[in-house]
Amino acid sequence: MDIIEVEGLTKYYKKFLAVDNISFNVREGEFFGLLGPNGAGKTTTIRILTGLLKPSSGNIFVTGIDVRKNSVEVKSNIGIISETANPYLEMSAWDNLMFAGALHSLSREERRKRAEDLLKLLGLYNRRNEKVENFSKGLRKRVAIALALMHDPQVLFLDEPTSGLDVQSSRMIRQFLRKLNENGVTIFLTTHYIEEADSLCDRIGIIKNGKIIAIDSPENLKAQSKKKRTLEISFENTLENIAEEIQKLPNVKLVKKYADKFIIHTDDISETIKELVNFASKKNLRIVSLNTMAPSLEDTFVELTGLSSLELERIEQIGKMRKMKM
Repeated sequence: MDIIEVEGLTKYYKKFLAVDNISFNVREGEFFGLLGPNGAGKTTTIRILTGLLKPSSGNIFVTGIDVRKNSVEVKSNIGIISETANPYLEMSAWDNLMFAGALHSLSREERRKRAEDLLKLLGLYNRRNEKVENFSKGLRKRVAIALALMHDPQVLFLDEPTSGLDVQSSRMIRQFLRKLNENGVTIFLTTHYIEEADSLCDRIGIIKNGKIIAIDSPENLKAQSKKKRTLEISFENTLENIAEEIQKLPNVKLVKKYADKFIIHTDDISETIKELVNFASKKNLRIVSLNTMAPSLEDTFVELTGLSSLELERIEQIGKMRKMKM
């Protein structure tokens, strides 16, 4: 059963075409991701699906309700967490949740039970009476997640939920989202972090210039990559010019050194593994690790979007700089 149905969704900002006649569906209980470069139309799409922005044309149904005709009813069935979503800083975490529960017409008993459960699940219960202004960005994001879940929504929309967070907070939030999805909540995620989408999503849509250019499972998307498998090997002790020596082995096309590892491009993985083992034995080298590496989702993303390696590296550096500022 499809819990989100989108047909011919188009959005213009005056003359600028932000979303170009896209169609897709999200199944009930699915963890669905939407990936794309900056300005591709991800945030515009999620804002339309959640009733925060009107489309120029198209049919959009969420939980069986026409978003264009009844956005208020849709909002009662969904939770929204955006990159800029913030709880009330001058209020405690507990009061934030009680206030949100009241807005959704929950009884006082329901509010208290729901708030207690969510704060415990998100590791915030011991700090429930502290003002949110004293929380780190990661803890504030946890409060925002709790707020979005107070009314037990059928679908949770997340726009860049871990953007700018430290590693520990990001990991905790991803683990929580996995459990939430396992318990039946449908999740719609937009993110710049390709590895995050790869680890969480059942299916991923890739959007470029307002158009959906691919939708499939992460593994099927990876299989579309034109890149071949590579080998990664590291040795306990190394010799001078070892990369050049490996390069001379049969079937080896290219060898690159990264820190203490060697990445080997080859036309025949099986034969090259045998050659490497023989090579190590002859040179008295002890192999610490030897792995085959399939094309990554990042490889497919770059190929489909035409994003250059320099542009991708710049995006990754921006993410690292955000974390360093925390």
